[in-house]
Amino acid sequence: MWTAVYLVTGLESAKKIEKKLKDEGFLVKVKLFAKEGDEELYGILAPEFEADEIQSVLFDLGIM
Repeated sequence: MWTAVYLVTGLESAKKIEKKLKDEGFLVKVKLFAKEGDEELYGILAPEFEADEIQSVLFDLGIM
């Protein structure tokens, strides 16, 4: 099952995070979570079993 490990504003930011996580060897994908006016919120999704490790990597990369 896929689970959201991080939420970010803007597709460009979401794609940058997706690339960094893929470079670290994780299976991730980006999905539009919400849109209000011109602002879009994207979820970084990953398999549930990798979620804790991915959040640690996001912290180590200075993203969280």
